[in-house]
Amino acid sequence: MTAKIILLVEDNQDDEELALLAFKQAHVANEVVVARDGVEAIDYLFGTGPYAGRDVAALPQLMLLDLKLPKVDGLEVLRRVRADPRTRRLPVVILTSSREEDDLIRGYDLGANSYVRKPVAFDQFVQAVSQLQMYWLVLNEEPPKG
Repeated sequence: MTAKIILLVEDNQDDEELALLAFKQAHVANEVVVARDGVEAIDYLFGTGPYAGRDVAALPQLMLLDLKLPKVDGLEVLRRVRADPRTRRLPVVILTSSREEDDLIRGYDLGANSYVRKPVAFDQFVQAVSQLQMYWLVLNEEPPKG
């Protein structure tokens, strides 16, 4: 069985470190690949740019997607993921500090599986990450590949 990968798309270094620490505190053993902007996330998923040659059949089991990203924003990343038959079923959880209702609506309209606001307190962040991991990586039934 291949390792279950989490793709964390996060441009803020403090939030990235907080998320990685929260994964550790929540005993998430999955490999976490970090993309620091929308272009890097797209390159990783589709095996382009610095990820050329990567086995694109080995998709992450879960993508945690921030919205406010440089180069290509999170909503555009989500649009591209849902538009491609290879990635359209990839579970995408928007994990953002955005409180804008328009972001919430557009995220769901573009096919997000879930929308989670980043908790401010670290212990709440750890609890949120633990719950996301339990649901998306343990309980959730994946659709067949292809």
